[in-house]
Amino acid sequence: MMNLRPKKRPVSNLLIWQEKDGDNMTDVIELVRGLDSMLDHMRADYAQWSDRGADPNGTRARMTEEYCASLQYYMGKKYVKVTDGSSVKAFVVACDDDKKFQYGDILKPAGWKTPARNFRRGNVLDRTFDRVRWTGAL
Repeated sequence: MMNLRPKKRPVSNLLIWQEKDGDNMTDVIELVRGLDSMLDHMRADYAQWSDRGADPNGTRARMTEEYCASLQYYMGKKYVKVTDGSSVKAFVVACDDDKKFQYGDILKPAGWKTPARNFRRGNVLDRTFDRVRWTGAL
């Protein structure tokens, strides 16, 4: 049986999201900047982790390039999902009405669709990525 539901796409047009949800555009732009910083942090962490010794065949460089290109994020109703294409790395709170977490808090994934809501792993607005590695939120 074919799946007729459209796939979610990476956040590409934030103006539509801002108009739909009525959020402050400055907050949305700052969230995207924070998400981009988190992805840069994850890319740098992967490069540091994989840089061990010589790479005569260029395999490590190719794998680093593939990982860096695969990182992307998708906007949901309450969370931004950060993936590498095959697995979820983190969720970021993208709503102001969450009872436990603040806007921009980084959460560890509990599965493909839901975050672990025990405690935050950082915040993209504060640029606190001390519990974020290339493998995702710890």
